[in-house]
Amino acid sequence: MARVLLDRKKVYDPILRSIHAWNALAIVLLLLGGRVGEWLGYTPEATSLWRFHVWTGYGLILGLVARATWGLAGPNHARIGALWQPRAWWRALRNRQWFAAPRDWGHHAPATAVYLVFYLLLFGMAATGLALAAIEQGRGPLNFWLGHDVLLKHRFLGPHEWMENAVLAFVVVHIAALIGHEVRHGTPLAQAMVSGFQYRKVDEEEE
Repeated sequence: MARVLLDRKKVYDPILRSIHAWNALAIVLLLLGGRVGEWLGYTPEATSLWRFHVWTGYGLILGLVARATWGLAGPNHARIGALWQPRAWWRALRNRQWFAAPRDWGHHAPATAVYLVFYLLLFGMAATGLALAAIEQGRGPLNFWLGHDVLLKHRFLGPHEWMENAVLAFVVVHIAALIGHEVRHGTPLAQAMVSGFQYRKVDEEEE
């Protein structure tokens, strides 16, 4: 009977893991709040929920700034440069191996392209969200320029909703990919942002 041997290494530092948890919670609350707010329509409860939505958006912006800062000052696997792997992207595209088993420590190299696009989406969603907060609620740093200017709402609402749906799709695919890797390749991945440890196959022995 084959026995899989796993090697373990501490890869993700506590600050990176805390920022990841903060941003993940903010994203879930924003996605959930946006959909519940639309379902409630024009009600007092919806008004309160949209205020909470804006404040949660501020929290996400804080988390994104923290991630960008730690991406410049943090350890190797937390750095933004660790996500820039064009050779791995080209190799995966050429060989059609986007779902290959992770071999190196850190972020899965072919997936880093998607992570970078995801962060761009989050910054775009944050920018359009600030604009909508100024237009609809008269609050936020853009209020001086856009405050209650409803004629500009359509310019920001469409892109904001599109990026929100793209972020939702990423969350679903990301979770599915983590589960898929664990089932197909036999290495635990989802726990890495909790414990900081990653596991890699090193050998197989016959018993």
